[in-house]
Formats: sequence, structure tokens, C-alpha cells
Amino acid sequence: MTTLFVTGAGTDIGKTFVACRLIEALAGTMRLRCIKPVVTGFDPATPAAGDTGQLLRAQGLAVDATGIEATSPWRFRAALAPGMAAAREGRVVPFDALVAFSRPRDDVDLTLVEGIGGVMAPLDASHTVIDWIAALEARVLLVVGSYLGSLSHTLTALDVLVVRKLDPLAVVVSQSLQEPAPLAETAASLERHCDGLPIMVLPRNDEARAVSVAGRIAELLGLP
Repeated sequence: MTTLFVTGAGTDIGKTFVACRLIEALAGTMRLRCIKPVVTGFDPATPAAGDTGQLLRAQGLAVDATGIEATSPWRFRAALAPGMAAAREGRVVPFDALVAFSRPRDDVDLTLVEGIGGVMAPLDASHTVIDWIAALEARVLLVVGSYLGSLSHTLTALDVLVVRKLDPLAVVVSQSLQEPAPLAETAASLERHCDGLPIMVLPRNDEARAVSVAGRIAELLGLP
């Protein structure tokens, strides 16, 4: 049983897109469970438009109450960090229950966990996303952008992960809508600072490249 945690250097940079391409690449090859346990900015009137809906559709599952609850049990309306969004509703993200929900199960080969926000996004008063990853002892895939400032954000996220002995499997550079330099140039700059860590580029609207990246990630995980 393998757990892969898809995290990011920030929010709204492509974690769900990468997770969906991985689901599609692995469909039919193994028993797969894909979850995004914590969601903010959730609109119950249009669940299909959000991250949870996209993950369910990628698995060929219905975007209904059962599927949503099984994928994202902690849902909050405000598009804020989880701890802040939960506080607005007089709720908390229960860390122990979150970890228990995210653990691998005997009936699946790969548990794909999509995190929320960046690797240091606060979940509650005491825990951040990196504490969640560490508790699961999961393999880590870091998704980053190509926007101005992404290099610093990416290297900071990598440093934090390494300090916690959570060396990422790879970094996926998901092309941002606005970028100061070509995607390949950003990736090349990262490579000079990453000591051989695989750096993969994912241009927008390039399905062929997305399939290739997903296949490469599966290979790094040792999956069929």
C-alpha cells in the first residue's frame, strides 16, 4: 500500500489538475482511492465546479452527496486557510480524525491525498499541512507555479519538507496564467538548486504532456 500526498508551494497552482491526470493515468491498473479531505471555498450549490467534483469525475464517479462526503468530509464555505475558514463557521479541522481518514486502507493499492493550499497552510491552532503529511509518512509530490515569486516559494517549500525529512518524489511546475519567463527557463533555474530532484513541466492545455508527466510520476512511485 502506497500513499502519495499532492501538496503545493501555494494555493490555486494546479494540485487538482495534476491529481486528476494521475487518476486518469492509473485508471484500471490498480485499486485507487483519491481524496481531498479538507476543502475551503466550497459552494454546495455547485459542487461539480469545485476540486472535489473534478476528482470524482476523473474517477468516473457521480458528484453526489455520497461521493462528496467520501472524498471531502471537511468542507467550508470561505475561501481561506482551513483554520480560518473553519473558525468562521464555529468549527475546527479535527487533526486526529483527519489523519485517520487519510490513512491507507487494505482494500486499495494507492491512496492519493490532495492537500489544501501550500505545505505550511494552517489546519488549526497547532498543525499545518506538513504535520498532516508527516503523520501519514506519505510520499510527497510538490506542485508549484511559474508566476513571479514562484522560485522563492518553491525553494522555501522544498527546504521545509527536507528539514522534516519528507523529501519530495518530484516537483511539477504547473504553468501559471501570468509568468515572467518561459516555463522551461523557470524549470531550469529550479534544477540548478534541487540536487537532481526530478523537475517536470506541465504547460497549460497540453494534454499529451500531462499524460506523460502522470506516467513518469507513476514510474517514480514504482507503480505499474
